[in-house]
Amino acid sequence: MSAPKLFSPGPIMVKENVRQALTHYDICHRGAEFEDLFARATAKINKLFKADDSYSSMIISGSGTSSNETVLSSVFNKGEKVMLIRNGVFGERLLEIIQKYEIPLVDCEFQWGEYPDVEIIDKAMAAHKDIKVVAMVCHETSTGMLNPVKEVGQICKKYGKWFFVDSVSAAAGELIDVVDFNITFATSVGGKCLGAYPGSAYVCGKKEALATLTPEMGRNVYLNLAKHYAYAEQKNQTPNTPNVNLFWALDVALDNALADGGIEARVARYRKCAGILRQGMKDMGLKLLLDDESRMSSTVTSVFLPEGKDLKKFLKDMEVAGYVVYSGKGKYEEMGMFQVANMGEIYPEDCEEFLNVLKNILK
Repeated sequence: MSAPKLFSPGPIMVKENVRQALTHYDICHRGAEFEDLFARATAKINKLFKADDSYSSMIISGSGTSSNETVLSSVFNKGEKVMLIRNGVFGERLLEIIQKYEIPLVDCEFQWGEYPDVEIIDKAMAAHKDIKVVAMVCHETSTGMLNPVKEVGQICKKYGKWFFVDSVSAAAGELIDVVDFNITFATSVGGKCLGAYPGSAYVCGKKEALATLTPEMGRNVYLNLAKHYAYAEQKNQTPNTPNVNLFWALDVALDNALADGGIEARVARYRKCAGILRQGMKDMGLKLLLDDESRMSSTVTSVFLPEGKDLKKFLKDMEVAGYVVYSGKGKYEEMGMFQVANMGEIYPEDCEEFLNVLKNILK
């Protein structure tokens, strides 16, 4: 079988040097070579988020959700509240984590695909002065919407709240400046826009906030942010055995993302590819879920099949033709929506080829 072309929002197609990094010789995670690798990679994660010296980064062995759970399970004393801003499936994933750990919640809910209203968010924050943390998703992948993170960050600054941003599908695909956006904790994973593999998650956090955490505050043994921070700061280590081979790949992917024009150039490529895909699908008469380009991410487009087309058959036909796309989630799947992503090693010429295949399949 030939390798499928992944136009899906993770896992993604990786660059050859990232794949080759997995073949690095074996090392011990408690040795100096691993500590050098850890220090290099976390310094690059800081650069990815445009963090200054007031931030520190840690690498968590797990999916993007593991980095989110690491933060949310670790930063609250009993009775302290979180305000969750949500408008899609991955906002609901954060809700599930919050509810599992029984963290008192102020739920600022918007409809799926609805752009969060910053005035409503401001009023909710003003009305609940006992909120410790405000949480939201940057790129709500279930719709392809880019949420108003910078604006919400300024509201958090106004009211003196910590700001947690799920950047799992946004880091290295959107321009995120944790200092300018007033972000306290940002999370992500290698196997999305960065161009590495699933299982290499990371957290970038303000040292001022991290220093207030204790292991006892953590409600999870493995995903304990205070432990991860202590080991990272004091030893360039992880508290438990990490997936060492993925660290090599993550380190190379970070090099790739920061080289040749940096994150700005990478985001520009993603934005160009998304534009080619969106225009091409519009030209075929397909309807997009979102219609405001300024609120659409650089990497995911949600599209409805023509009426009468069977979604499962379409997805199978695309896969047989060598291309993988996602079905929509929840109500969108029932409406015949599919999602096209242009994360990872996808370039404009790949998008043109994809459109030709899509056109033939729809015929």
